[in-house]
Amino acid sequence: MGNDTINKKFDDIDDKIDFMIEFCHELQKENKELVIKIKGLESELNVKNETEKQFSKQDVLIQSKIDGLLKKLNYFSNSASGEYPSSL
Repeated sequence: MGNDTINKKFDDIDDKIDFMIEFCHELQKENKELVIKIKGLESELNVKNETEKQFSKQDVLIQSKIDGLLKKLNYFSNSASGEYPSSL
């Protein structure tokens, strides 16, 4: 093997190493972008979950208030019907 052949092989290896290094840098950059995107999506999901919890709590509170009002209305209806005979 002559020096030219050896130099050519080293140049080829050097080119391949440069390509691999550049490729790794691109993958690292893409990975950082994806990590940032994932953190953003997780944050959005947490906000949505908290909002859903608040709506759920409000729903329970509203249902409780409605139940209380219906009980009062039923009590009033039952007590009023005992005092006043219905014409039905």
